[in-house]
Amino acid sequence: MTEELIIAGFGGQGVLSMGKILAYSGIMEDKEVTWFPSYGPEMRGGTANVTVIISDTRISSPIVKHFDTAIILNQQSMDKFEKAVKPGGTLLYDPNGVIHPPTRTDINIYKVEATRTAVEMGNPKVFNMIVFGSYLSVRPILTLDNVEKGLEKSLPERYHKTIPLNLEAIKKGQEIVETVLEV
Repeated sequence: MTEELIIAGFGGQGVLSMGKILAYSGIMEDKEVTWFPSYGPEMRGGTANVTVIISDTRISSPIVKHFDTAIILNQQSMDKFEKAVKPGGTLLYDPNGVIHPPTRTDINIYKVEATRTAVEMGNPKVFNMIVFGSYLSVRPILTLDNVEKGLEKSLPERYHKTIPLNLEAIKKGQEIVETVLEV
């Protein structure tokens, strides 16, 4: 199994953190992992993306041009990365930041109302964990136990008190993901 994934959106949406937690969770499952961030100099508010590869075998390069999965959190990222999803691959997006939804018919498309759900949960900071949970629902490549271990490894100790809230957000994301198209 090899999963080549890009997570893309605005800086401040937790794009890089989500990728880091995903990578650490893969390590907890004894997988080979790469984490390759990319962001502009403005970071918060500018565009940011991270490529994560999780594999059962050695990874030859962290650089990927075509992805098994794309998690898209804004229109600029949709415009740039929708076409980079491999045919038969998966695209997951939050419609809050996307004006023009995906149009491809050769990929699996899922929608997650993460922005609205985070507000309903009373904490907009869990937005990225809701998206992460939706991803795990449609691509169950990691166990929740190892995701919890990944959270413990990736979050500074002073934030460990937020792990139960993050796990709650992940579970909520697993529940609310909507299928737009399955091929």
